[in-house]
Amino acid sequence: MFRTVLFKIVLALHFILWAPVLLIGLVSNWLNRFFVLSCARGVLFWARVVAGIKYEIHYPPMEENGIPVAPNGNIRLDGKSIIAAKHMSILEIAILSTHIPNSFFIIKRELLWIPIYGWAFWRMGLQPVNRARGATNMQKLTHAVAKKIMDGQVLIIFPEGTRAKPGQKVKLKRGLLFLAHELKLPILPVGTDAGLYWPKRGRVHSGTANVWFEPMLPCNASLDEIADAINRHSA
Repeated sequence: MFRTVLFKIVLALHFILWAPVLLIGLVSNWLNRFFVLSCARGVLFWARVVAGIKYEIHYPPMEENGIPVAPNGNIRLDGKSIIAAKHMSILEIAILSTHIPNSFFIIKRELLWIPIYGWAFWRMGLQPVNRARGATNMQKLTHAVAKKIMDGQVLIIFPEGTRAKPGQKVKLKRGLLFLAHELKLPILPVGTDAGLYWPKRGRVHSGTANVWFEPMLPCNASLDEIADAINRHSA
């Protein structure tokens, strides 16, 4: 319990001390992204040093003409796919944002109302969504996402819409299917067991959290197929 309390105190101080730095970064898109990602790397650093949480990224085995290629040689991280990830903690957000270049998330618009951090997220290009607006909002969201992807950015979405507990199966939102169909983009499922080490609530536990990139799915994959892929290795 002492480690958990200490970790939360250190994280709170980390975010407080980074706030004025992020405020300075608002003057430039490049500087803002650099500072936000540096803040995320700091989260991973404190998770390792204080909470004892390391992480490892896994890619599916792939071959070309019977010859094995580099572990991530064929994984499309160029914006030509939608990355649909399991969401269990802040940990996988920090891992994905720092390891996938030019990535952006679809987030609740309320997060943009957070002083300084919300402004930095907006400057970074994170895409807010108003869940109460229904179909009209989805059309607007699709247009905004398409523009970002054409500019070379990579969409990361948490299709469950909330953080899941280990063992919890959360029904996926249909918005992912709408985006994939409209944009004709394949779906790259990502699973994790980060909730075992950094849960939504309760104590943190030392160990090695895992992030699994699963084989690509077509844009017309069903919600069940996507859910099965995301949860294949997840806790």
